[in-house]
Parts: sequence; structure tokens; C-alpha cells
Amino acid sequence: MIRRIIHIDQDKCNGCGACAKACHEGAIDMVDGKARLMREHYCDGLGDCLPACPTGAITFEEREAPAYDEAAVKAAQAAKKQAHTGCPGTAIRQLMHKKPAPPAPGGETESQLTNWPVQIKLAPVRAPYFNNARLLIAADCTAYAYANFHQEFLKGKVALIGCPKLDDVDYSEKLTEIIKSNEIQSVTIVRMEVPCCGGLQNAAIRALQNSGKFIPWQVVTISVDGKLLDQAF
Repeated sequence: MIRRIIHIDQDKCNGCGACAKACHEGAIDMVDGKARLMREHYCDGLGDCLPACPTGAITFEEREAPAYDEAAVKAAQAAKKQAHTGCPGTAIRQLMHKKPAPPAPGGETESQLTNWPVQIKLAPVRAPYFNNARLLIAADCTAYAYANFHQEFLKGKVALIGCPKLDDVDYSEKLTEIIKSNEIQSVTIVRMEVPCCGGLQNAAIRALQNSGKFIPWQVVTISVDGKLLDQAF
């Protein structure tokens, strides 16, 4: 549909972040030191961010854009509020690691986990680490079964894990909101060979379809004795 939406001039933006704070809907994020309209369906076109900009980098334009999704905005706001007021163990954390030297034979290797929480049920819909993320959706058991999980699958990715048999929930709704609400670059699904892991794979694929986005994805299957069985793109 053609509607009014904001435009951010990247040349004029000084990276102050005032517009991102002023946007109550959470449509704007800071990426590489510049403000960017990351979620067009969060922008209501009212322009609370315009007067906050000290350089005049933000203007209105009429163009093709998805409709304003008030329900998605409210869901994201509720998830953000819960992340700040809930159990400390579920608080959003972006984990940074020093670039390690190659480990000596038999030496320790560094964890490649970059986000917390990792459980799909506990993860927020929006978090800074989802911006331009390569998303890993993995079954709980895969990290135990596959010895080199951190280096081959987790490194450089944002992780979400779950077990459809234990949780007995449909992950597709939560995953759909995460994919719709963030600029996800790719999705890797790592599952075990056991049949119940098909629930995780199916939920992730449905979420990709329901998001309305075209995102590269692949499925990797691990055997119960820790072997790489299949990689499907």
C-alpha cells in the first residue's frame, strides 16, 4: 500500500540516537552508528521522531510500505517490558568475546554464545542482537550430541533453542514475530534425527513462510551418536 512513512537521510544523520529513543513504537534502530528504519510495519507515520532529530535528517515521504501493525508493536512493547521486569535469569544480554588465539592441542576453547536468554520461550521478540543477525534455531540436544557445535554452528550467530517434545508448544508464533520484527539475514535450523525434532523444523519453516520475508535458510540433521547426517538448503 502507498502511505506516509518516515525517511532518514543517512548523510545528515549524526548518529545521536535521539530519534530511536523518541520512537515509542520501536521502528528505528541504530546500525553502524546511524539511525535506520528497521521495521516499516512499526512506523505509524505520525513522526514523533522528527522534532527529536537535531540535524533535520528525518522527513516524511509517500511510498509503498507495509501497513502499520499495531498488534505487533504492542506485542514487542510487552516483551520488552517483561524483559526489564522479570526474572534476572531472563534479562536480555549481548555477550561479547575477545578474539581468541587458536587453542593449543588439548587446550580450552572459548564459548561462541553471543546472546541471552537462548530458550525460544524466554527470548524477547526484539533485542539489539537480532539486528542483522544470522539466526540459529537449534534443538536442545544438538549441542550435547555434536562435539564441535560451537565452532561449526554457533560461531557468529544468535542462538534460539527448544525442544518441542518437552515444551509442548507451537514455536512458530514466537519465531514468526521475531523474524517479522527484526532484520534477520539467514536462518540455520539444527535438529536431531529423532522424529520429535521435526516439530522444531516445521515450526521454523512455518515462521519463515508466515513472516512474508525471503530469507536464506538451511536444515542440518545430527545423529544421536554425534554425526552430521544431512544439510538441506
